Amino acid sequence: MTRGQVLIDGIDVSKHFTKAMQHIGAIVENPEMYKYLTGYQNLKHFARMSQGVSDQRIHEVVNQVGLEARIHDKVKTYSLGMRQRLGLAQALLRRPHVIILDEPTNGLDPAGIRELRDYLRGLAEKEGIAVIVSSHLLSEMELMCDRGAIIQAGKLIDLRPIRRTEMDETSEQDILIEIEHGVQAVSILHTTYPQVDVVLRDDHHLELRVAREMIPDIVQALVSHGERIYEVRMVNKTLEETFLEITGGESHG
Repeated sequence: MTRGQVLIDGIDVSKHFTKAMQHIGAIVENPEMYKYLTGYQNLKHFARMSQGVSDQRIHEVVNQVGLEARIHDKVKTYSLGMRQRLGLAQALLRRPHVIILDEPTNGLDPAGIRELRDYLRGLAEKEGIAVIVSSHLLSEMELMCDRGAIIQAGKLIDLRPIRRTEMDETSEQDILIEIEHGVQAVSILHTTYPQVDVVLRDDHHLELRVAREMIPDIVQALVSHGERIYEVRMVNKTLEETFLEITGGESHG
């Protein structure tokens, strides 16, 4: 870390690295397990590496990820989705407050992806665990995550809510306004709200990005200047569209 501060459960990583890391569980792509051992034996092996992980805790995480029926089968008989769940169980052994997953859906079929998504959302909602997912599959992240961060060339360039439930009155949103005189409306908004970016799509449509709480004021400003408004609606862009718009469509591998 070159600058800034990272806190994990209130612990400064730069000052208490080992203590902070104890609150993190992680899976990098497809977890590696001993295929000649059973799922339970694998978890028992990993539990020995951490203090305070009891047999009861192993049974708890097995139930959490839904592997009760197959936990005593050898891992070589597991599907990729089951191995992902076993990896998730291993990451949960130490009761982490944060789980970091790198491309967790790689190689999974649609049913496996949906299953993993449901487990991860359940962990976040029921167990209060923060789940951080790194992925290039933006359409899947849109279904899985509440908030999205875009990193370009190693720098965080955007952080925003993905799900509507995460948005508050101050969250910026794209809106489309159908109006009688587009050019005049742009001039009015540039004068009244110079901080707002307004794009004239055609003679009768404006697109702008503003906080939800500002929308009534913008509509009132236009109407008070004699403009007739026919429609105001949210523009629901996909995460992929937002990503390409912010990054300029550049590829960085």
